[in-house]
Parts: sequence; C-alpha cells; structure tokens
Amino acid sequence: MQRVNLKADTLDQENRRFSQAVLREPVFLNSVPKSGSHLLRNIVRMFVPVSQQYQRQFVQFANLEEHRDAFNAELPMVSWGHLPFSDESAMDLTGVRKILLVRDPCSWVIARARFFVSDEFSGNLDLLKEGRLSAEELMNLMIFGIYQRAPSLNEIYTHNAIAWLGTGVHLVRYEDLVGHLKRIAAPEAEAYFGALLEACGVALPGDWRERVQVGSDRAQSGTARENLSTATNLEFPAELPATQRALVEVAAPGFRSLLGYD
Repeated sequence: MQRVNLKADTLDQENRRFSQAVLREPVFLNSVPKSGSHLLRNIVRMFVPVSQQYQRQFVQFANLEEHRDAFNAELPMVSWGHLPFSDESAMDLTGVRKILLVRDPCSWVIARARFFVSDEFSGNLDLLKEGRLSAEELMNLMIFGIYQRAPSLNEIYTHNAIAWLGTGVHLVRYEDLVGHLKRIAAPEAEAYFGALLEACGVALPGDWRERVQVGSDRAQSGTARENLSTATNLEFPAELPATQRALVEVAAPGFRSLLGYD
C-alpha cells in the first residue's frame, strides 16, 4: 500500500478570520495527482465555511463507495480528490460543480519523480529511494510507468484529465494558477480568481486577495517542493530534458495540446 505522510496545516483557524457565505451546491476539486492539488484545495478552502469542507479523505476511485456523502446535494460540501472518469464517477458527480486541475505533463514528470523519492511518500516503491537510479531513469519511469506498481503518464492523464474534457468541468491549469498568484495585484488576476470561484458557486468577496494569499502560502502545503525531505542526493532539473520531452510526446501524443499546452 502506498501512503502519503503530511503534517497538518492551520487553515481551518485561518478560515475563521473571514466572513463565509453558505455553499449552495456541492463542489468537487478533481485533479491529476501531483498537479498542485493541495494548492487549489487550500485556496478554495478560504472561501467556504469549515463546516462545509469534506476533510475526511482525498476521494479516489478506491474509496469512492465510502465517501459518496461528499456529493450530497442536500448537504452541500466542497470535497477534493483524484477521480478518474468512468460511468460510476460521472454518475456520482451528477449535479456537482466540477473543477479539474491539470499540469503540463513535462513538469508533472519531474514533480512526480521528486515526490516518489521523498520521505513523505512510502509504500511498494521505496526501492526508488535507494539511490541506484539516475534522475533521468526515474523520469523515464514516471513517463512509462512501473509494471504492476505505478501507472504510466498516458494512463493517468487519459483517465484523470483527458476523459473529463467536454463534460462540463471548469479546467484549471496549474501554470495559469501560479502565474496569477505571482501577479495577484493585476486586474487579470481578479478576473481569473473570480471565474474560478464562480465555477465553485462562490461570489468573489472584497478581501479575496488576502484569502488567496493565505490559502496559497507554501508553508501550509506538505507537498510543496521545499517541504519535502529525502535522504537521496538526486538533483532533478528545473525543466524536463529534451530527450524526456520527446518521450512524453511518444507516450502521450497530443495530450499537451488538448490541455492547452503548446
């Protein structure tokens, strides 16, 4: 079994500093794993009462049966997780506002590799932390998968992203989200976060910038790069090398273009 061990944040306390409007419809923040899930979740949490945040678990297909109450229209809540597109997940999310977070597959490869060798991740892939593989070999494993232990880039993006397109989801690209966070004073940022919150059924309050800045504080995210620890001496590149970029296109042809990455 794979486990993620993260320290608790203090965002529930931060949330209570702000006046919160009642959520009228359930919202699900769906994402490709390692695409900035905690960042998006923490921002949205600043605009929804704590009592309407489904914090029991990241909802995934393996635990969907026990967490269907997260989508109850009679008790609207915001929930989050990694749900692949299927008949079952699509039906369960009927009437739920759906946000879909994706990341450029090229930067995703690096983020996933870095997380797999971190101390915060444990399970049947701990042999990757032994230091016998190079960064390039690890990145290739992220692209093509590990037999019977970790799915390929193609599998993850097909089911967790591509298959959801055209079904009424509000698409959020990680890079756009980060870009507007860096330029939060700009009018474009107000339009961007206004549209995101509107997709969640939440009106943009006057203090939205402060809320966004609190929610996006990297110290509150256990999966932020600087908050991951590892005993290996591997150094991953800031950008995917040319060979691995070509391999991404071989493994998942056309995926980047479909998601808005040129």
